[in-house]
Amino acid sequence: MRVSRFRLLVLLVAALVAAGAGTASAGPHRGPDTGAFAPVDQRGPKLSVPAADLQKALRCNGPLTRLTSDPVLLVPGTTLEPGVNFGWNYLRAFDRDGRRWCTVTLPQDATGDVQVAGEYVVHALRTMSRAAHRDVDVVGYSQGGMVPRWALRFWPDTRDLVDDVIGLSPSNHGTVVADAACARPCNPSFHQQASRSRFLQALNSGAETFAGIDYTVAYTQTDEVVVPNVGPAPSSALRTGAGTVANIALQEVCPGHVADHFSIGSSDAVGYALVVDALDHDGPADRSRIPLTVCAQPFQPGVDPATAAQDFAAMVAYAGNPAGNAPDVPAEPPLKPYVFRR
Repeated sequence: MRVSRFRLLVLLVAALVAAGAGTASAGPHRGPDTGAFAPVDQRGPKLSVPAADLQKALRCNGPLTRLTSDPVLLVPGTTLEPGVNFGWNYLRAFDRDGRRWCTVTLPQDATGDVQVAGEYVVHALRTMSRAAHRDVDVVGYSQGGMVPRWALRFWPDTRDLVDDVIGLSPSNHGTVVADAACARPCNPSFHQQASRSRFLQALNSGAETFAGIDYTVAYTQTDEVVVPNVGPAPSSALRTGAGTVANIALQEVCPGHVADHFSIGSSDAVGYALVVDALDHDGPADRSRIPLTVCAQPFQPGVDPATAAQDFAAMVAYAGNPAGNAPDVPAEPPLKPYVFRR
Protein backbone atom coordinates (compact mmCIF):
# COMPACT_ATOMS: atom_id res chain seq x y z
CA MET A 1 0.00 0.00 0.00
CA ARG A 2 2.85 2.39 0.83
CA VAL A 3 4.47 1.78 -2.55
CA SER A 4 1.22 2.45 -4.39
CA ARG A 5 0.51 5.71 -2.55
CA PHE A 6 4.05 6.95 -3.10
CA ARG A 7 4.09 6.21 -6.81
CA LEU A 8 0.64 7.67 -7.30
CA LEU A 9 1.65 10.87 -5.54
CA VAL A 10 4.71 11.29 -7.75
CA LEU A 11 2.73 10.56 -10.90
CA LEU A 12 -0.07 12.92 -9.90
CA VAL A 13 2.30 15.81 -9.28
CA ALA A 14 4.13 15.08 -12.52
CA ALA A 15 0.85 15.07 -14.39
CA LEU A 16 -0.10 18.41 -12.90
CA VAL A 17 3.28 19.79 -13.91
CA ALA A 18 2.89 18.54 -17.45
CA ALA A 19 -0.53 20.15 -17.63
CA GLY A 20 0.81 23.43 -16.27
CA ALA A 21 -1.57 23.34 -13.31
CA GLY A 22 -0.29 26.24 -11.26
CA THR A 23 3.33 25.16 -10.94
CA ALA A 24 6.48 27.17 -11.41
CA SER A 25 8.12 27.20 -14.80
CA ALA A 26 11.08 24.92 -15.42
CA GLY A 27 14.65 26.11 -15.41
CA PRO A 28 16.78 27.84 -12.80
CA HIS A 29 15.59 31.16 -11.45
CA ARG A 30 18.31 33.79 -11.68
CA GLY A 31 18.19 36.17 -8.76
CA PRO A 32 19.88 39.55 -8.78
CA ASP A 33 22.85 38.42 -6.68
CA THR A 34 24.05 35.33 -8.57
CA GLY A 35 27.32 37.18 -9.24
CA ALA A 36 28.02 36.99 -5.52
CA PHE A 37 28.67 33.24 -5.70
CA ALA A 38 32.24 32.07 -5.22
CA PRO A 39 34.49 32.08 -8.27
CA VAL A 40 35.23 28.55 -9.44
CA ASP A 41 38.82 28.74 -8.20
CA GLN A 42 38.00 29.92 -4.68
CA ARG A 43 39.52 27.52 -2.16
CA GLY A 44 37.05 25.21 -0.46
CA PRO A 45 36.37 25.31 3.27
CA LYS A 46 37.40 22.81 5.90
CA LEU A 47 34.92 19.98 6.27
CA SER A 48 32.50 20.57 9.13
CA VAL A 49 31.32 16.96 9.52
CA PRO A 50 33.33 14.97 12.11
CA ALA A 51 35.99 12.83 10.46
CA ALA A 52 34.70 9.68 12.16
CA ASP A 53 31.26 10.19 10.63
CA LEU A 54 32.72 10.74 7.19
CA GLN A 55 34.86 7.62 7.38
CA LYS A 56 32.02 5.48 8.71
CA ALA A 57 29.90 6.41 5.69
CA LEU A 58 32.45 5.01 3.22
CA ARG A 59 32.36 1.27 2.44
CA CYS A 60 34.50 -0.52 -0.14
CA ASN A 61 34.56 -4.06 -1.50
CA GLY A 62 38.26 -4.46 -0.91
CA PRO A 63 41.55 -2.61 -0.51
CA LEU A 64 42.23 0.38 -2.73
CA THR A 65 45.92 -0.44 -3.23
CA ARG A 66 47.64 -1.93 -6.30
CA LEU A 67 44.67 -1.26 -8.57
CA THR A 68 45.01 -1.41 -12.35
CA SER A 69 41.88 0.65 -12.99
CA ASP A 70 40.21 3.56 -11.28
CA PRO A 71 37.98 2.72 -8.30
CA VAL A 72 34.30 3.63 -8.60
CA LEU A 73 32.37 5.66 -6.06
CA LEU A 74 28.61 4.95 -6.08
CA VAL A 75 26.32 7.65 -4.68
CA PRO A 76 22.65 6.81 -3.96
CA GLY A 77 19.56 8.84 -4.71
CA THR A 78 17.26 10.83 -2.46
CA THR A 79 15.46 8.77 0.23
CA LEU A 80 17.82 5.84 -0.39
CA GLU A 81 20.93 4.24 1.09
CA PRO A 82 23.54 2.37 -0.97
CA GLY A 83 22.45 -1.18 -0.18
CA VAL A 84 18.83 -0.60 -1.15
CA ASN A 85 19.80 1.37 -4.25
CA PHE A 86 22.76 -0.62 -5.55
CA GLY A 87 23.04 -3.86 -3.58
CA TRP A 88 20.87 -5.94 -5.91
CA ASN A 89 22.24 -4.60 -9.19
CA TYR A 90 25.43 -2.54 -9.61
CA LEU A 91 27.39 -3.98 -6.70
CA ARG A 92 26.76 -7.54 -7.88
CA ALA A 93 27.68 -6.67 -11.46
CA PHE A 94 30.81 -4.77 -10.48
CA ASP A 95 31.91 -7.61 -8.22
CA ARG A 96 31.54 -10.07 -11.09
CA ASP A 97 33.54 -7.75 -13.36
CA GLY A 98 36.31 -7.41 -10.79
CA ARG A 99 35.79 -3.67 -10.32
CA ARG A 100 36.85 -2.06 -7.09
CA TRP A 101 34.00 0.06 -5.75
CA CYS A 102 33.09 2.11 -2.72
CA THR A 103 29.71 3.45 -1.63
CA VAL A 104 28.95 6.52 0.43
CA THR A 105 25.96 6.68 2.76
CA LEU A 106 24.52 10.18 2.83
CA PRO A 107 22.91 11.48 6.05
CA GLN A 108 19.23 10.81 6.66
CA ASP A 109 18.87 8.78 3.47
CA ALA A 110 20.01 11.77 1.42
CA THR A 111 17.07 13.91 2.54
CA GLY A 112 18.99 16.43 4.66
CA ASP A 113 20.92 19.49 3.54
CA VAL A 114 22.70 18.58 0.28
CA GLN A 115 25.48 20.99 1.23
CA VAL A 116 26.31 18.61 4.10
CA ALA A 117 25.98 15.57 1.84
CA GLY A 118 28.55 17.18 -0.43
CA GLU A 119 31.14 16.99 2.35
CA TYR A 120 30.72 13.21 2.44
CA VAL A 121 31.52 13.08 -1.27
CA VAL A 122 34.55 15.34 -0.84
CA HIS A 123 35.90 13.04 1.88
CA ALA A 124 35.20 9.94 -0.21
CA LEU A 125 37.02 11.32 -3.25
CA ARG A 126 40.04 12.39 -1.22
CA THR A 127 40.22 9.12 0.70
CA MET A 128 39.83 6.87 -2.33
CA SER A 129 42.26 8.75 -4.54
CA ARG A 130 44.88 8.97 -1.80
CA ALA A 131 44.69 5.25 -1.08
CA ALA A 132 44.58 4.14 -4.71
CA HIS A 133 47.05 6.72 -6.09
CA ARG A 134 44.59 6.97 -8.96
CA ASP A 135 41.67 9.04 -10.12
CA VAL A 136 38.17 8.09 -9.00
CA ASP A 137 35.18 7.41 -11.26
CA VAL A 138 31.82 8.47 -9.85
CA VAL A 139 28.47 6.82 -10.61
CA GLY A 140 25.46 8.50 -9.05
CA TYR A 141 21.72 8.12 -9.32
CA SER A 142 19.28 11.05 -9.13
CA GLN A 143 20.55 13.35 -6.34
CA GLY A 144 23.56 11.03 -6.23
CA GLY A 145 24.43 12.12 -9.76
CA MET A 146 24.13 15.79 -8.82
CA VAL A 147 25.74 16.08 -5.37
CA PRO A 148 29.26 15.13 -6.62
CA ARG A 149 29.05 18.29 -8.71
CA TRP A 150 28.59 20.30 -5.51
CA ALA A 151 31.86 18.85 -4.25
CA LEU A 152 33.63 19.68 -7.51
CA ARG A 153 32.18 23.20 -7.65
CA PHE A 154 33.11 24.34 -4.15
CA TRP A 155 36.19 22.20 -3.32
CA PRO A 156 38.39 22.78 -6.39
CA ASP A 157 41.08 20.35 -5.18
CA THR A 158 38.69 17.45 -5.89
CA ARG A 159 38.73 18.15 -9.63
CA ASP A 160 42.21 16.64 -9.92
CA LEU A 161 40.96 13.46 -8.24
CA VAL A 162 38.15 12.58 -10.65
CA ASP A 163 38.22 11.06 -14.13
CA ASP A 164 34.52 10.37 -14.85
CA VAL A 165 31.27 11.67 -13.40
CA ILE A 166 28.38 9.49 -14.56
CA GLY A 167 24.84 10.46 -13.62
CA LEU A 168 21.68 8.38 -14.01
CA SER A 169 18.81 10.87 -14.35
CA PRO A 170 20.66 13.32 -12.11
CA SER A 171 18.78 16.31 -10.74
CA ASN A 172 21.30 18.76 -12.20
CA HIS A 173 18.69 21.43 -12.82
CA GLY A 174 16.13 20.19 -10.35
CA THR A 175 12.57 19.18 -10.93
CA VAL A 176 9.31 21.05 -11.16
CA VAL A 177 7.77 18.15 -9.26
CA ALA A 178 9.54 19.53 -6.18
CA ASP A 179 8.36 23.04 -7.07
CA ALA A 180 4.82 21.75 -6.66
CA ALA A 181 5.35 19.33 -3.79
CA CYS A 182 7.34 21.82 -1.69
CA ALA A 183 4.67 24.50 -1.75
CA ARG A 184 4.07 22.96 1.68
CA PRO A 185 6.83 21.78 4.07
CA CYS A 186 9.09 19.03 2.77
CA ASN A 187 12.54 17.75 3.60
CA PRO A 188 15.58 19.96 2.92
CA SER A 189 16.90 18.06 -0.10
CA PHE A 190 13.51 18.20 -1.82
CA HIS A 191 13.49 21.98 -1.41
CA GLN A 192 17.02 22.18 -2.77
CA GLN A 193 16.11 20.08 -5.82
CA ALA A 194 13.21 22.32 -6.79
CA SER A 195 14.03 23.85 -10.16
CA ARG A 196 14.03 27.42 -8.80
CA SER A 197 16.04 26.79 -5.62
CA ARG A 198 18.88 28.99 -4.49
CA PHE A 199 20.91 25.81 -4.02
CA LEU A 200 20.72 25.03 -7.74
CA GLN A 201 21.53 28.62 -8.65
CA ALA A 202 24.74 28.24 -6.67
CA LEU A 203 25.54 24.76 -8.00
CA ASN A 204 25.22 25.84 -11.62
CA SER A 205 26.96 29.20 -11.23
CA GLY A 206 30.28 29.86 -12.89
CA ALA A 207 30.56 26.52 -14.69
CA GLU A 208 28.64 23.27 -14.60
CA THR A 209 31.60 21.15 -15.73
CA PHE A 210 35.36 21.36 -15.37
CA ALA A 211 38.30 20.63 -17.66
CA GLY A 212 39.90 17.23 -17.34
CA ILE A 213 36.70 15.49 -16.24
CA ASP A 214 34.45 13.42 -18.51
CA TYR A 215 30.75 13.78 -17.79
CA THR A 216 28.14 11.26 -18.89
CA VAL A 217 24.49 12.04 -18.24
CA ALA A 218 22.16 9.13 -18.98
CA TYR A 219 18.52 10.10 -18.58
CA THR A 220 15.09 8.87 -19.57
CA GLN A 221 12.51 10.94 -21.37
CA THR A 222 9.80 9.05 -19.48
CA ASP A 223 11.13 10.23 -16.11
CA GLU A 224 8.29 11.05 -13.71
CA VAL A 225 10.47 12.49 -10.92
CA VAL A 226 13.12 14.65 -12.60
CA VAL A 227 10.78 16.73 -14.74
CA PRO A 228 11.00 17.90 -17.46
CA ASN A 229 13.53 15.51 -18.99
CA VAL A 230 12.40 16.00 -22.57
CA GLY A 231 12.94 18.64 -25.21
CA PRO A 232 16.03 20.69 -26.06
CA ALA A 233 16.95 21.42 -22.43
CA PRO A 234 16.27 18.35 -20.28
CA SER A 235 16.70 18.97 -16.59
CA SER A 236 19.39 16.32 -16.16
CA ALA A 237 21.59 17.64 -18.97
CA LEU A 238 24.80 19.56 -18.35
CA ARG A 239 25.19 22.71 -20.41
CA THR A 240 28.22 24.83 -19.55
CA GLY A 241 31.87 24.58 -18.61
CA ALA A 242 35.08 23.07 -19.97
CA GLY A 243 34.40 19.39 -19.20
CA THR A 244 33.82 16.82 -21.92
CA VAL A 245 30.08 16.07 -21.80
CA ALA A 246 27.73 13.49 -23.29
CA ASN A 247 24.02 13.96 -22.52
CA ILE A 248 22.29 10.79 -23.71
CA ALA A 249 18.63 9.88 -23.44
CA LEU A 250 17.99 6.14 -23.22
CA GLN A 251 15.53 6.63 -26.06
CA GLU A 252 18.36 7.84 -28.32
CA VAL A 253 19.93 4.42 -27.93
CA CYS A 254 16.70 2.42 -28.03
CA PRO A 255 13.78 4.33 -29.62
CA GLY A 256 10.54 3.73 -27.77
CA HIS A 257 12.33 2.51 -24.67
CA VAL A 258 10.34 3.05 -21.49
CA ALA A 259 12.17 3.48 -18.19
CA ASP A 260 10.93 5.36 -15.16
CA HIS A 261 13.05 7.23 -12.65
CA PHE A 262 13.45 4.27 -10.32
CA SER A 263 14.43 1.71 -12.96
CA ILE A 264 17.12 3.84 -14.62
CA GLY A 265 19.02 3.90 -11.35
CA SER A 266 18.68 0.23 -10.50
CA SER A 267 17.73 -2.30 -13.16
CA ASP A 268 17.70 -0.72 -16.61
CA ALA A 269 20.02 -2.45 -19.10
CA VAL A 270 20.43 0.61 -21.34
CA GLY A 271 21.43 2.88 -18.48
CA TYR A 272 23.90 0.28 -17.24
CA ALA A 273 25.40 -0.11 -20.71
CA LEU A 274 26.08 3.64 -20.85
CA VAL A 275 27.69 3.55 -17.41
CA VAL A 276 30.02 0.71 -18.35
CA ASP A 277 30.85 2.29 -21.69
CA ALA A 278 31.98 5.45 -19.90
CA LEU A 279 33.99 3.48 -17.35
CA ASP A 280 35.74 1.37 -19.95
CA HIS A 281 36.68 4.07 -22.48
CA ASP A 282 38.49 7.38 -22.48
CA GLY A 283 36.02 10.23 -22.56
CA PRO A 284 32.32 10.03 -21.77
CA ALA A 285 29.96 7.34 -23.00
CA ASP A 286 29.30 7.12 -26.74
CA ARG A 287 25.84 5.91 -27.67
CA SER A 288 27.13 4.56 -31.01
CA ARG A 289 29.15 1.95 -29.10
CA ILE A 290 26.09 0.50 -27.34
CA PRO A 291 24.92 -2.69 -29.12
CA LEU A 292 21.26 -2.74 -30.07
CA THR A 293 20.93 -6.14 -28.40
CA VAL A 294 20.84 -4.21 -25.11
CA CYS A 295 17.40 -2.91 -26.08
CA ALA A 296 15.95 -6.40 -25.72
CA GLN A 297 17.44 -7.10 -22.29
CA PRO A 298 14.82 -6.94 -19.52
CA PHE A 299 17.40 -6.27 -16.78
CA GLN A 300 20.95 -5.05 -16.42
CA PRO A 301 23.72 -7.41 -15.31
CA GLY A 302 23.68 -8.12 -11.58
CA VAL A 303 19.90 -8.21 -11.33
CA ASP A 304 18.47 -11.64 -10.53
CA PRO A 305 15.40 -12.12 -12.76
CA ALA A 306 13.87 -14.42 -10.15
CA THR A 307 13.85 -11.67 -7.51
CA ALA A 308 13.88 -8.53 -9.67
CA ALA A 309 10.27 -7.57 -9.03
CA GLN A 310 10.66 -8.10 -5.29
CA ASP A 311 13.95 -6.18 -5.16
CA PHE A 312 12.55 -3.29 -7.16
CA ALA A 313 9.44 -3.11 -4.97
CA ALA A 314 11.61 -3.09 -1.86
CA MET A 315 13.63 -0.18 -3.23
CA VAL A 316 10.54 1.87 -4.07
CA ALA A 317 8.94 1.03 -0.71
CA TYR A 318 12.08 2.17 1.10
CA ALA A 319 12.06 5.39 -0.91
CA GLY A 320 8.47 6.03 0.10
CA ASN A 321 8.98 5.30 3.78
CA PRO A 322 9.67 8.53 5.72
CA ALA A 323 11.34 6.72 8.63
CA GLY A 324 14.88 8.01 8.96
CA ASN A 325 14.28 11.01 6.71
CA ALA A 326 15.12 14.55 7.71
CA PRO A 327 12.18 16.48 9.23
CA ASP A 328 10.09 18.53 6.85
CA VAL A 329 10.85 22.24 6.87
CA PRO A 330 9.02 25.20 5.30
CA ALA A 331 11.95 26.39 3.14
CA GLU A 332 15.33 25.31 1.83
CA PRO A 333 18.35 25.65 4.13
CA PRO A 334 20.31 28.88 3.79
CA LEU A 335 23.40 28.70 1.65
CA LYS A 336 26.66 28.19 3.53
CA PRO A 337 29.13 31.12 3.72
CA TYR A 338 31.66 29.31 1.49
CA VAL A 339 29.18 29.46 -1.40
CA PHE A 340 29.74 33.19 -1.72
CA ARG A 341 32.62 35.28 -2.98
CA ARG A 342 35.10 36.17 -0.26
